[in-house]
Amino acid sequence: MKRTVNAAFVFLGLAFGIAWVQAAQQRLADSLPTQYTDAEFWRLVTDFSEPDGEFPYENFVSNEINYQVVLPEVTRRIAPGGVYLGVAPEQNFTYVAAIKPKVAFIFDIRRQNLVELLMYKALFEISPDRQEFASRLFSRRPVKLIGPSSSPSELLVEINATRPDAALHTQTLQAIRDRLTRVHQFRLNADDLEKIGYILSVFYKGGPRMDYAYASRSPNASVPSFYNLMVATDGRGKNWSFLANEENYRFVRAMQEKNLIVPVVGDFAGPKAIKAVGQYLRQHQATVRVFYISNVEDYLSGNWSDYRANLASLPLEPTGLFIRFAPQQTLLRSITEVPARWPGRTW
Repeated sequence: MKRTVNAAFVFLGLAFGIAWVQAAQQRLADSLPTQYTDAEFWRLVTDFSEPDGEFPYENFVSNEINYQVVLPEVTRRIAPGGVYLGVAPEQNFTYVAAIKPKVAFIFDIRRQNLVELLMYKALFEISPDRQEFASRLFSRRPVKLIGPSSSPSELLVEINATRPDAALHTQTLQAIRDRLTRVHQFRLNADDLEKIGYILSVFYKGGPRMDYAYASRSPNASVPSFYNLMVATDGRGKNWSFLANEENYRFVRAMQEKNLIVPVVGDFAGPKAIKAVGQYLRQHQATVRVFYISNVEDYLSGNWSDYRANLASLPLEPTGLFIRFAPQQTLLRSITEVPARWPGRTW
């Protein structure tokens, strides 16, 4: 949910008073499961989601080229475990691989994003390694075998140099649908199944060089490609992407196999989704350690009070962080600061 490309990220922390902090410090270990059954996963998806909403851009991939720059500081300050919340598509997998939460919930106002995340879920599950994943995602069969120590650049350059394979595309699409509806028995409707075909076709046609503006209504033509996002670094030379190495890929894949990355349809200022997740986490004595909010706040000018009420419903780790995409700056905010007005102006 972003248009600005030459931008940086903002860390934001929230707390709700000394009494809450003291109670949080004394809390028992959370009772979140280490794995959801298919029925439990689908119940969370459906019970927490709001009706499909509208957004002017389709967001097949992120446009935040510097999304990794915050990760050295995030991983220094945040221990593995707890709950990760996020928004939009694949950048969440990189954050999950780096932060290593116990469970992740990913919101988006568009049901199409939920469908895309389910498509990714199936691809992770049917692909034992990065090469199989990239080959199926872009419907290309590379001639050269990419080893486990290969860089994401080597992997994606090889994939990009290969012509799209219509037979592999058809096979992969069927495998995704079968995985979701027959293996998991998720009750996807006809429109969901059609959208899976539509989304996979975008990756099939675009290849690794496709970007945020590809097949989208976005007017911004100067945006990073999927390739750029996967080979980016944190500014210190380290690539944290979920395709950076087999270890990162396997961690995300294991989360997907255990149904621990849960997509939810929800407006940040909406009446249900965030509050429902917050209530569920409180019931399990769990706290949010990281919430990646991108620049969604830039679109909430008329609903700021509802957004704040939703934030207040979440059980937040006292030392937790918000990751925010913001123009031309990187700021670190105290855990005690609560957003008061439109974030591009003041906090």
